[in-house]
Amino acid sequence: MKKIYLVIALILASLNLRPAITSIPPLLGTIQDHLGISGSVASLLTSLPVLCMGIFAPLAVKLNRRFGTEGAITLAILLIGAATALRLFAVTTIALLITSFLAGTGIAIVGPLLSGFIKRHFPNHASTMVGIYSTAMVVGATLSVWLSVPLQKLLNGKWNDSLSMWALFAVAALPVWWVVTSKLKKKNVGVTTAINSERIPLKKSRAWVLMVSFGLMSAIFYSVTTWFAPAVVSLGYSKETAASIQTMLTLISLPATLLIPIGVHRFKNRLWWLIGCSIMELAGIFMLNMSVSPWLAAIPLGIGTGGLFPIALMLPIDETRNAGEANAWSAMVQSGGYILGAAGPFLLGRIHDISGSFPQAFYVLAVIVMVQIFVQFMIGNKKEVSLLRG
Repeated sequence: MKKIYLVIALILASLNLRPAITSIPPLLGTIQDHLGISGSVASLLTSLPVLCMGIFAPLAVKLNRRFGTEGAITLAILLIGAATALRLFAVTTIALLITSFLAGTGIAIVGPLLSGFIKRHFPNHASTMVGIYSTAMVVGATLSVWLSVPLQKLLNGKWNDSLSMWALFAVAALPVWWVVTSKLKKKNVGVTTAINSERIPLKKSRAWVLMVSFGLMSAIFYSVTTWFAPAVVSLGYSKETAASIQTMLTLISLPATLLIPIGVHRFKNRLWWLIGCSIMELAGIFMLNMSVSPWLAAIPLGIGTGGLFPIALMLPIDETRNAGEANAWSAMVQSGGYILGAAGPFLLGRIHDISGSFPQAFYVLAVIVMVQIFVQFMIGNKKEVSLLRG
């Protein structure tokens, strides 16, 4: 099969990995008003799928053995699409949380498997493919942030109708993945390659360090995703303006998401790329808390969050020798990492409920970034070959 078809399949799968989460924050105030829920409960709409992405990531390894990499990805995209479409009927808090749970489970399965997919089909161009993979995710997130409020207005003010529209990404991806899976199965390429000899690397200290780093990155990313727009509204801006600023934040992250992993591959010194992105996050947080225009604060936040995510995805691929190891390491890193990451939006929501304002919550977020920098020094510049073989 031509590589271009595999690239298209990768892009379409990646587009599905964020809208079920990122379409909610622009409508969060409306949802809170309609359902009468607190900030802590509202944060569960984004933190719950992230938690599911952690708890159910190990399922990727089991489903890979049963259905093959491409077959398991196809089934997971179907689950994401179905969960998103069900939001058309989700007019209660419980129903909406159930759709978040199902979508998060689907995303949990796709994430690690795409790492193995890249390792297997693009072994010599992994950094470029990770850049394309993460960029497509950011595009999906950007579109959902940008268009959720306009879609709500277009659909007679129904927020649940707006949320359900993002199932169209799954509708577009499923036929392509069905064809890719069928063709590769006929050629016995990749789909039936077993990884039974590969286990979750619980005894690898290096994998634990990567997991903690991924968790801190996720906590920061999803906290910004969930609470940046509401924080902007608290400064006196309209919901539409806040959504526009958050859209700009995600747009700014696009070139960082695409180019930084290529820069890491070319210039090798990944430690300084990691720390540089963290410093950009700190700058954006302090700018927002010091009442600097959120339009300006969004710039370093977009660069920092956009750059760290693809590096975090690339680390398990870079640290492993084959697709099986990449799947197993990615499953562990993303499982524990997303469980840690899910606490971020909830923690900020809880602090906001107690304090009644956002600056305190964002100062806590700054502390998390500082801890992240410490862990990044532990990661360093080179993979630990001895640990991989040990």
